[in-house]
Amino acid sequence: MLKKVGLVSLILALTGVTVISANFAAVSNEQWGVIMNLSGRQRMLSQKMTKEALLATSGINAEENRKNLKETMNTFEKVLKGLRDGDAALNLPACENEEITAKLDKINLLFDEMVPLLSKVTEGGVLTPAELPVLAKLNLPILTTMDSTVKMFEQEAGKVLTKDPALALVINLSGKQRMLTQKMSKEALLMYLKIDMVSNSKMLRDTASLFDRTLKGLKDGDSELGLPKAEDTGIISQLDLVGSFWSVVKPLVEKTSNMDNYVSKEEAAAVVELLSTILKEMDKAVKMYEALSK
Repeated sequence: MLKKVGLVSLILALTGVTVISANFAAVSNEQWGVIMNLSGRQRMLSQKMTKEALLATSGINAEENRKNLKETMNTFEKVLKGLRDGDAALNLPACENEEITAKLDKINLLFDEMVPLLSKVTEGGVLTPAELPVLAKLNLPILTTMDSTVKMFEQEAGKVLTKDPALALVINLSGKQRMLTQKMSKEALLMYLKIDMVSNSKMLRDTASLFDRTLKGLKDGDSELGLPKAEDTGIISQLDLVGSFWSVVKPLVEKTSNMDNYVSKEEAAAVVELLSTILKEMDKAVKMYEALSK
């Protein structure tokens, strides 16, 4: 992905051919859309893995979530490798930027730390009361490191997607909405399981607030977030659909975040199911944004 200036670049310069960036000359606009989408999706998968382990441990559709967890782990690992080394099937070019590569390598190490706990669940076990807070703690560094990596990709993509300078940011933040649905699910389940309730109560409220604000910003614009007002009618309709589902689940999330409220297994499962629906619809919106980069 990131090529050093060499003979080819010199020849192109001498012949008057414009090189957008010596480092990213080989990456097409379409590939940048893919990079932004898939790197952003990794944030979501880090939370989805944790959510599925918690669901299985809670006895909520345990066998289905064990299967889902194994698939999520495999997808996370495949895309992480593709972002680093390239993957033709995913339309991902290899990354040769040492700083970004170092971030991806760090994420791989953080993932390796989570694997024993996650694999225990995929193999039919459940996490003990002592292991639950460990998993809750381990998934946060992988999320924050992946998020900083996405921002690095966004900066480079912004140099190339000049037709719409804000597009890389929009793909980033719309993609981040997918992660927030899974982060809310994870935090709701931790509240149900009574794990570090003070901290998770605050995080759940904060996550819900950020999702709400970003959803409004994607549609109506938000100067502080750097989001322009949406103009594509298809995208506006899709964001409205997401908003209709969010209006249903938002009160349930607020109830779950209150430590004084009793949350049943059925209520926790309902929150997770509704947020999974929002995840699917938000993913459609991200793909619509990605298509604008082509």
